[in-house]
Amino acid sequence: MDSLRAARYPFLRESSQFAEENSEGIDMLLTDASYSEARRRGFERVAGAIRNHKIPDTTLNGEYNRLMEVLSYPYARILVSFINDKFLIKRYALAEAEHMNDLLSKDPASVQTIVDELEVNAVRNKDGNMNLHFADFLRFAYVMKAVEWKLINMTLNNGYVTLPPEKFVRLLQNAYRLKIEEELPLRIPPEFEKHIQQDVSKIGLMMAEMKARMSPTNGEGMKDEFLPPCIKTIIEMAQAGQNLPHSARFSLVTFLHALGLTYEQIIAIFAVSPDFNAAMSEYQIKHITGELNGTDGYSPPECGTMKTNGICFNPDPLCERIKHPLGYYRMKSGRHSRPPE
Repeated sequence: MDSLRAARYPFLRESSQFAEENSEGIDMLLTDASYSEARRRGFERVAGAIRNHKIPDTTLNGEYNRLMEVLSYPYARILVSFINDKFLIKRYALAEAEHMNDLLSKDPASVQTIVDELEVNAVRNKDGNMNLHFADFLRFAYVMKAVEWKLINMTLNNGYVTLPPEKFVRLLQNAYRLKIEEELPLRIPPEFEKHIQQDVSKIGLMMAEMKARMSPTNGEGMKDEFLPPCIKTIIEMAQAGQNLPHSARFSLVTFLHALGLTYEQIIAIFAVSPDFNAAMSEYQIKHITGELNGTDGYSPPECGTMKTNGICFNPDPLCERIKHPLGYYRMKSGRHSRPPE
């Protein structure tokens, strides 16, 4: 067994085998002093994901360090699963996936092992490029916004997309991220809590600070004076009892949700509409915000989409400098010194 590879990519089946052959199970991982380094490293995996989407580097010389690295992975997953926060799961998954990408860029010999582990339908061709089945390409490339990632701009032969190694590894990153998001949260036995509570509390504080920094409102709630003209107009229309087009309702709900407003605060705005239907409005709002399906919900549309839908109302000079209504709010509230890219 290649213990170095097991430590670099602790999600591999061979990593689990390495851990099983050289450790004494989850109970000992959580409680025994001899595994304190694995717990410390597992905590740092999660903390690094929160801080900067990065799994910190560590020394992998010697079997002991490699075993601690392998064991840090299940400990990190236990922490993330116990907290069970959608934002944390996505942030942690991205950090682990980017870490794998960084390692593979220097370790091309392990690419096929990762392909097999993630059950990606891909083979290397005689030119050293990778042929990826178009169905997997569409699944893993859907988040890539650049035109170069569109299927129409790819070389497609017999149902396989040909990709240079660096682009293929970038899609493997997406495959691994999706795998983590689908697997977490794990079911954590209640008796584990007393052993991990200290680390859980620290991560909880880090999460609260991070969410406050990332929030357009800095965790202070919505302030009307910072609202972009389009959103302000849509709110005024709703409060005046006017029937709103679907695009306006959708834009308003997603924007208010992004600002951190609760379901009760959002539905109160629509309650005065002449066609207000409490049950239907509840379903629509909870669907849009992701409460019904356990997701983060939809993102607010960009300014270009608002214009296309005919709901870019009363633009002011600041509107010309930004591309997104949330960017307007951040600029107006002083959260940014310049418009977002």
